[in-house]
Amino acid sequence: MRVSDVMTGFPAYIRLGATIRRAAEVVSVSEVGQLMVLDHEGRFVGSLSEEDLVRAMLPGFDDVTEGGGTLADAFRLFLERGRTLAERVVDPLVVRDAATVKPTDELARAAIVMIDRGIRRLPVVDDGKLVGTLSRADLCRAVIYHS
Repeated sequence: MRVSDVMTGFPAYIRLGATIRRAAEVVSVSEVGQLMVLDHEGRFVGSLSEEDLVRAMLPGFDDVTEGGGTLADAFRLFLERGRTLAERVVDPLVVRDAATVKPTDELARAAIVMIDRGIRRLPVVDDGKLVGTLSRADLCRAVIYHS
């Protein structure tokens, strides 16, 4: 079985230069934990996880203790930092050396890469173009419907 047999064909993505606000909106609407990132010619560049977005907005320990040290203070700082960073571009947060697979790759190979590297969603790239993604849920569907 090939990756193309079970991949998601219309992945959630953003382009380089998008704001952190836009990335958070796309994550929220698409309900995926990882966005694919394309350049302005539509070529795959890397990925951006919701974890990367949240981590960028989280206050540091020193910030929290200076603010009083309570959970309420930490959340207030989180919101303030989110507002401050909202219009910055995502480019510095993009993981550019992301593991990828081709649509013609064996599904078993992709599954091994995902498990070995702890990846939840793999970009499926053909000749530099993003053609889909392969998630752990896609792997589970393959087992259910193709076994």
